[in-house]
Amino acid sequence: MIGRSLLMGITAFVLAGCGGNAEPGTVTADTAEKFAGVGPGETLYFGGNEPFWGGDVTGEELRYTTPENIEGEVIAVKRFAGMGGLSLSGDLSGATFDMLVTDSPCSDTMADRDYPFTITLKIGEETRSGCGWTDAKPFTGDQNP
Repeated sequence: MIGRSLLMGITAFVLAGCGGNAEPGTVTADTAEKFAGVGPGETLYFGGNEPFWGGDVTGEELRYTTPENIEGEVIAVKRFAGMGGLSLSGDLSGATFDMLVTDSPCSDTMADRDYPFTITLKIGEETRSGCGWTDAKPFTGDQNP
């Protein structure tokens, strides 16, 4: 499980951006190429286990599911494409909801699949790890494990 300080550090790296007093030629958040792994019109599918959770997000609408709520809860999220990933933030049943999507391979040994994105999710004080994919960047492995 990823600790709070590590999540904050990862988030700071991904979303970092001081544009102010950088040396000429230095890459900053203002000049760096933003993460384009998941476009605003694409649907990102995500999930994790222990506990099981998942959902999908398109644009600024996210559906979060659990075995107890298979239909899921739909929330509004704000998208921010940083230098190393995508951040999605909102409110889930009164708790802060922050999801970080990074372009980093992820493996789900329970389903024997490999995914193109790593998902770090923080709901309130709880941090979870999972994997993600899109139609343009699908998972590989058994379709129906």
